[in-house]
Amino acid sequence: MVEERRIFEGALLIAGFKRLQSLLADEAGEARYKLEFVRNELGAASLLVEVSASLTLICQRTLEPFVQPVDVKARLGLIAHEREEAALAPEYEPLLVDADGRIDPAAVIEDELVLAVPLVPVSPTSEWPEEGRGAGPMIEPEAESRENPFAVLRELKKH
Repeated sequence: MVEERRIFEGALLIAGFKRLQSLLADEAGEARYKLEFVRNELGAASLLVEVSASLTLICQRTLEPFVQPVDVKARLGLIAHEREEAALAPEYEPLLVDADGRIDPAAVIEDELVLAVPLVPVSPTSEWPEEGRGAGPMIEPEAESRENPFAVLRELKKH
């Protein structure tokens, strides 16, 4: 694929990504992708990945579902052994290929989507719930007449 500079474009159903489903509120929709097999500037086999999807997540502030648009662009260096990772340019993430040099394109797309899901999803339009506002105790400013607990030390230091 790399030698022929193959490009694959299409769409996959979100419902087909089993690992991603555990992070979602709803598995509806599809992921549009473009996979481009190339040689990078140094001549190393690489995979350029672009994935776009609308993922339905649960807002951790309101506990309501919301749609998070995701646009991923990744540069993956195709390596046969983990020791080859050190030779990759800094802008490339390693992708370990099978012994026969193959990869699972759907797994690569799912990996990129899983990495794009925020650790704590929060809807950009959410606000703190009313019951969460001002729930903490009011802290009163200290009274001026209150004695400083270190005043005794100050007096000892004078002697």
